[in-house]
Amino acid sequence: MKLKILLPILISSFLPLQTFAVTGHSHNLTSISDEDVAHQRANLAKNTQGRGFGPQSPRDIDLIEGRNTISFSLAPAYSSMNLCNIHFHKNAEHKGGEFTIFAGNGNGLGYDTGFKFSGSLSAAELAAINQDICPSEHGGLRPGDTIEVHYVHSSAKTIPGPSLGACLNDSVRNPQLRVEAQVYVLVNDHNALDFRELTKLGEHKGFHQAVNIPANTGLPIQYPGSTTGPGYNEQGSPFQVTWSVRPRVAKVNIKSVDNWCRENVFNEDHAHGVRNLITNPDLLSGINP
Repeated sequence: MKLKILLPILISSFLPLQTFAVTGHSHNLTSISDEDVAHQRANLAKNTQGRGFGPQSPRDIDLIEGRNTISFSLAPAYSSMNLCNIHFHKNAEHKGGEFTIFAGNGNGLGYDTGFKFSGSLSAAELAAINQDICPSEHGGLRPGDTIEVHYVHSSAKTIPGPSLGACLNDSVRNPQLRVEAQVYVLVNDHNALDFRELTKLGEHKGFHQAVNIPANTGLPIQYPGSTTGPGYNEQGSPFQVTWSVRPRVAKVNIKSVDNWCRENVFNEDHAHGVRNLITNPDLLSGINP
C-alpha cells in the first residue's frame, strides 16, 4: 500500500490522542460514576486481551509494576530526533511526582478528569483575570489549572506542524516516536515562565527542537508506552511511544499560554482530553527503578 493511501489511515489512528478538547470549566457536563469508569476499564481489558497490544499510556510514574511483555527498542534521545508537534492536555494525563490530586471522573470522554498540581499557590497567583484563556466551546483555562504538555519527537525527517501527521513522511512509514512530557500549573504572574519561550523552536545539530524544554524539573521517568487520549479509553492504542515524564511541576504565566494559543505553527488553540489512567498491570511496562 502506497504511503499516500496509508498516511490518512495512520493519522486517523493517531487522532484519539488529540480528538477531544477539554478545558478547566466545561459547561453542561455530567460526571460519570465510578461504576462507569470501571466499565470502561473492563472493556479496555476485554478488547486488548490476547491481541498482542504493547504497553499503554498514561500511567502512575511513581509505580514500577508492569506485566506487559511486548517490547520495542526505546527511541533515541530527543536531541537526536525531530520535534514534530507540541500540544497540551487539561490536567495531567500521568499521575505521580507533584501532580497527584485526582480531578474527578469527568464525563467519560476526557473532560474534567486527570490529575492536578498537588502543591500550593498564593492568592496572587490564583487571582482571576478578566479574559478568556484558550477558549473553546467547553470553556477556557484559568489560574490554578494544570496542563500536561507533550513535546512529540519523530525519527523521521520531518518539520514541526499540526497534528501527529507532522511526525510522518513519505520515506519512513514506521518512525520511532518519543514524547517529552512536562506538567505546568498556570498562574497569574508575569514573572512566571513564558509559555512561548518554553515552546520556542530552533535547530540543533541538524534536528528541529524545542530549545527550552525545562531541565530543572527532576529526572524524567522513562518508559515504553503508547499514544494517549480519551479515544483509547476502551480500545488499545497500537502505536509504540517512548515516554519521558518529568516529576516536578513548573509555574507558567497563564497569559503567555493564551498568546501561544492565538498563534503557533501547530494550529493549537485549546487543551485536549485525557485518557483514563492505565492501572491494569497487564497493559503496563515495568519501569526500571
